[in-house]
Amino acid sequence: MTTATKVYVIYYSVYGHVGTMAREIQRGANSVNGVEATLWQVPETLPERILNKMKAPSKEEDVVVIKPEQLVEADGFLFGSPSRFGMMASQFLAFFDSTHELWACQALAGKPAGIFWSTGFHGGGQENTALTAITQLAHHGMLYVPLGYTFGNGMFEMGEVKGGSAYGAGTYAADGSRVPTELELMQAFYQGKYVAEISKKLKGQPPVV
Repeated sequence: MTTATKVYVIYYSVYGHVGTMAREIQRGANSVNGVEATLWQVPETLPERILNKMKAPSKEEDVVVIKPEQLVEADGFLFGSPSRFGMMASQFLAFFDSTHELWACQALAGKPAGIFWSTGFHGGGQENTALTAITQLAHHGMLYVPLGYTFGNGMFEMGEVKGGSAYGAGTYAADGSRVPTELELMQAFYQGKYVAEISKKLKGQPPVV
């Protein structure tokens, strides 16, 4: 009996933009036959009083906070984070810092992983966020899966503002009032499907030694 390919969509979201993208990515991954995609959040590191001052909404109660040791259960990953000063948010970096034991034994080596994000505007790190996040994957020996230009005409859209790039799906939050557009969500769905298909192909393949 063949077991399902497990894809973990793990994200951090303050105002909901990355969370919205994550759900669409999960839908895309689950559209692949034989794939079981699950949503997870990384732990919050900010005190409640700071989040209140930031007017951040409550965390999504239907999405469980993941523990580092649970990463070994997955066959593939999609990591999502808002950009902070052009790179992955500190909450996500703190989570990766907590995976030291997995790094020490290279428990995640060979597993495919994609990256998605949100930024306030173009200069906020639409590509740099992905580029700096790749260092986390590299140290774990994970296989970074960029989109390239496989999304087709959606990659060349010039008639509207669209986040994302060859590195992964993305969205613009502007001052926080902008929400992911239909095209951005389509790219998120596509990325979930794309990474899930690759995870499924790689599942069960013997390592090259």
